[in-house]
Amino acid sequence: MRKDGVFIAVDVDDAVVADSALAAKLVEVCPVDIYALAQGPPATLDIVEANLDECVLCRLCLDAAPPGTIKVLKLYDSESVLV
Repeated sequence: MRKDGVFIAVDVDDAVVADSALAAKLVEVCPVDIYALAQGPPATLDIVEANLDECVLCRLCLDAAPPGTIKVLKLYDSESVLV
């Protein structure tokens, strides 16, 4: 799943979207509420498009998820990926 804001895009692997425990962890760690739980059952991950450009590039979501399953793209910088 990928959703784009004006400055930031987030691309999340489908396996992460479907993992309710990991989805809950991402909701917990994001300081600007980019992630939310979609109605289930089971609960799945959703991206709140209205909050994407609030991203502070803190990497907490990247650290909480398995490597390579979440990409934060800087649309203002030729879609460079936050690493």
